[in-house]
Amino acid sequence: MANGSVAELEQLGSNVCASYLDALPVTGAALSALGGSLQETTLCATDTLSGELDELQFDLGEGPRWAAIRSRTPILIPQVRRASHENWPVFGKALLATDAQALFVFPLVVGAMNIGVVELYSFDPGPLSNSDLTVASSLSDRAAWSLLRSILTLESADDSVQSGSLLSRREIHQATGMVLAQTGGSAADALMMLRAHAFASGSTLRATCDSVLSRQLDFSLQIG
Repeated sequence: MANGSVAELEQLGSNVCASYLDALPVTGAALSALGGSLQETTLCATDTLSGELDELQFDLGEGPRWAAIRSRTPILIPQVRRASHENWPVFGKALLATDAQALFVFPLVVGAMNIGVVELYSFDPGPLSNSDLTVASSLSDRAAWSLLRSILTLESADDSVQSGSLLSRREIHQATGMVLAQTGGSAADALMMLRAHAFASGSTLRATCDSVLSRQLDFSLQIG
């Protein structure tokens, strides 16, 4: 993968996040790409909390980002403190420990393809107006097409992804493949085992995957 292409993709992520911040009454934004050689990759987080909310949902495998991806519709939580969070109880508890007062998640879709997801949070509680939602929908449509074009460009490149870059989430998928080989289950089961181990050990999914890739952690020894 050419370094120029990676830089362009990262710049696209920053531009997309900035467009939401400029147009909507929100505090922070995060953008993740789905599919292609990128698999599931965070391209932009405008601040620390945006990155934490995105990473936490990925680690736990639950949260509004996943609901938005599955339903292909926005998930709007205008009152974080009043919402039940019954569909994502573990993430909900963690969310309540942050300063986020509202959370808005928009899936990026093109036709039948899930391209990515944008997560927005605000320090101020309250819903987005109808005009805000119209703007968000337009921004999401444009972001989806831009991201798709960039992903297709990356697909044509052959340089490997450098470890430690914004695209290092590929290592999570490599670790999932190793666990799959160790356990003989499905890819979904393997990723669930990684998430469960990370949660139980108080670690992150990324650190758990690093242990698998370095062969310090072997799930074949934990079954049977």
